[in-house]
Amino acid sequence: MSDSANSHHDPRSDLRADCYSCVGLCCVVPAFSTSADFALDKPARSPCPNLAADFCCSIHSELRERGFPGCTVYDCFGAGQRVVQRHFSKADWKSAPEVGDAMFAAFEVVERMHELLWYLADALARPAARRLRDELEGLRAAVEEAARFPDGHDVAALQRRAAPLLGEVSTLVRGDGVDLRGEDLSGRDLRDRDLVAANLRGTLLLGADLRGCDLTDADLFGADLRGTDVRGADLAAAVFLTQLQVNAATGDQNTRLNEYVRMPGHWRGV
Repeated sequence: MSDSANSHHDPRSDLRADCYSCVGLCCVVPAFSTSADFALDKPARSPCPNLAADFCCSIHSELRERGFPGCTVYDCFGAGQRVVQRHFSKADWKSAPEVGDAMFAAFEVVERMHELLWYLADALARPAARRLRDELEGLRAAVEEAARFPDGHDVAALQRRAAPLLGEVSTLVRGDGVDLRGEDLSGRDLRDRDLVAANLRGTLLLGADLRGCDLTDADLFGADLRGTDVRGADLAAAVFLTQLQVNAATGDQNTRLNEYVRMPGHWRGV
């Protein structure tokens, strides 16, 4: 961990969902279609029929069995509680419907900004990227400003600004690791591959076998880990790993994770 990570609070600790401080925004704002991940169609900004009056999921303990594994994968990077608690002073869209549209729009922006803040926090904690610190801090400040004031900011411009900078961080961290960027490795047995410092940006790893693999310094930005078997794998120092990716994968108590992501309940069979 870098000196800055030791001497400063790492923002990733605050970029984790706290559903009890939200009002079910993830069950209202996103749209989803009937698929292997969702058992029904739901339009954007429309409450899921499984959303209870207390803003909790009425089938939470049975989501996978009832055809909603996509809900167990989703993560808002803590955007929900920020919008509700800070932007709308704990109001909710049900008892105060007049704030609904503004609240939903704010959530859409803050969620994207919180995801960027997650990646930037990871980048800033990497000693190899120390020479980029000023640029990273400048972008982090701009993204944080957009999260504080969601109206009037060009979200896409911030994402475009981040892309090459995060790519440069990846190059500095990985060195000469193997480049598998964007490849379709779905269902492949990769246990005999050297994936330390591998470039796996945008790589399709659906159902791939990574049991016991060492992914130290491997760049997982945008990698699709749905159903990827990471039992016993070392993801503790993987670059740009998110809670959403961990939720989508299949791991166990022997999978090594960093301190900022949580072991999903379905890894423990609960």
